[in-house]
Amino acid sequence: MNYELYMGAALAEAQAAVADGEVGDGAAAVVDEALVARARRTSAGSGDPTAHAVLAVIRETSQRLGRPSLAGVTVFSVVEPCAMCAGALLEADVDRVVFALADPRDGACGSARQLLGQGVAGSRVRVVSGILADEAAELRPELLRTATERGGHRETSA
Repeated sequence: MNYELYMGAALAEAQAAVADGEVGDGAAAVVDEALVARARRTSAGSGDPTAHAVLAVIRETSQRLGRPSLAGVTVFSVVEPCAMCAGALLEADVDRVVFALADPRDGACGSARQLLGQGVAGSRVRVVSGILADEAAELRPELLRTATERGGHRETSA
């Protein structure tokens, strides 16, 4: 799978979020090498603290596929999913999450806490990190340092 291509779609959503006055985060969902859905964070504009990009892309993907199980889906996110989003990824049976930047404050894929990936009881979601981190850091420079310290691309299995 071309991680950079699909992360580019998530980055485009994050750029659109910033243009709308939101926090720079976007997500994309892929099934069988096909982009199925894209979403961006809309918390500020909607007044909804749960309007994260990952949750929005899960909802859109489920609607488009016509099923609640997202087995076979890879979700790309500019920022490491938080605990709420990690829980949704688990509940949706997503196969893999790929993110650009680690979030040392709220990340739930190994930075602040570990809810997904290798060594986590009950986790079926594989985690890949550090994809296009430098490009993502232009939108979220406060997260660049952590991504660089992790040594770039990292993958864990469930």
